[in-house]
Parts: sequence; C-alpha cells; structure tokens
Amino acid sequence: MGRSRGGFSTKIHLKTDWAGDPLGFHLTGGEVSDSPHFETLLDLGPDITPRAAVGDKGYDAKANRQAARSRGICPAIPYRTTTKDKPKFFPKALYRGRARIEQTMGKLKRFKRVALRCEKTDVNYGSFVALALSFILIKSVHTT
Repeated sequence: MGRSRGGFSTKIHLKTDWAGDPLGFHLTGGEVSDSPHFETLLDLGPDITPRAAVGDKGYDAKANRQAARSRGICPAIPYRTTTKDKPKFFPKALYRGRARIEQTMGKLKRFKRVALRCEKTDVNYGSFVALALSFILIKSVHTT
C-alpha cells in the first residue's frame, strides 16, 4: 500500500461499537491523511445508525463534522491546536470511549502478521486483518 524509506506502511482505519467490538475496517497507505477516509468509515459495517463518531485529531475537518451531523451522528473529534474558532464545548464523556477503540487496535497488533505486515499485497494483508478481527470478535463474545 504505502511506501516509505523504511518499506511498506499501512494504516488501519477501524470502526468499532461502544464496547470495542470491531464492525469494519479500511486500509490506506501509511503516508495518506486520515481525514478523507472519515466518510468511508461511517459507511462501513452493519446497517445501523450510530449516535456518536469518535476519532482522533487526524479526522479534524469541518467536512467530517458536517458529514457526521448530516447523518444524525454527534462527532466527538478533538480540534487540532492550530484550529481557529474552537467551540467551548467538547463532548469529553463521549471522547473517553476512544480508549476502547485503542484497546481493540492493541489487541489487533498482538497478531504478529498484522503488526509486522508480512504480506506484500493489500488484499492478502486485508485478509489477515479481517481474520485477526474475527478472532477478537469471537473471543469477546465467548468471554462475556
């Protein structure tokens, strides 16, 4: 996917529910910005309407916030430090849920083939990511 001086690099954009169970993912090159792929993440997964979209500062854009609001979703995306005219209110309680997403990413990176990106093609790498996410989902269902 992405190419850098160190070799191939790939970003995994992950969509989870509030409990941290994976719903879908999207792969991009490592050097590509996060922001343009926000709407793709909103469309991924089962046909449910989420109440909130939680993301990191990489997804900070007016277009992303507007896309979420047009679908009836509350965007909980922090503003970059360079952003002008920041609103005073920020949904901190919703943003705390981002820890679940990061924990799911940590579980995903425990799989050696996903963490090291042993596969050259994006189709093969995406297949291993899907397999690892299915193992995470099965384990979360059977341990609760």
